[in-house]
Amino acid sequence: MVHDRVVATSQRTKPNPWEYVKYAYWARLPKSMLDWVANDLAGPGASVRMVVRWAVPCVIVLIPMLFVPADWGVRITMTMPILLAYLFFSIALNRVYRRHRLAQHGLDPDLVNKLEREKNSDLYDEYHRKYRGERRRPGAAG
Repeated sequence: MVHDRVVATSQRTKPNPWEYVKYAYWARLPKSMLDWVANDLAGPGASVRMVVRWAVPCVIVLIPMLFVPADWGVRITMTMPILLAYLFFSIALNRVYRRHRLAQHGLDPDLVNKLEREKNSDLYDEYHRKYRGERRRPGAAG
């Protein structure tokens, strides 16, 4: 039996659209995509991406409330408190959830703080020198 499919010899490093949707809400990606996952959850713009991912299901649930036969003031006062609370908690728990997702993929949860540590490395060095009387080792966590 001959197959018409061509088997890719190299593994993909980015998810396709369906894999991305599954990844965004519950699924793990294959090991070949771990670099992409690390950048997605700990790279530049990761916090904004997470808030948007959390907002999409909430907006989908709230859209029907805008079609309730009532004044626009009533519609807005029904939906905005829910949306604002949802966004507030998605911002407040952003780092916790990203750490969980990194651990879920077998990556170091401290990657979430990597950009902050790199940006403020001189402040961490000064703190260690001033208050701990020691020089921080390169690559040591804050």
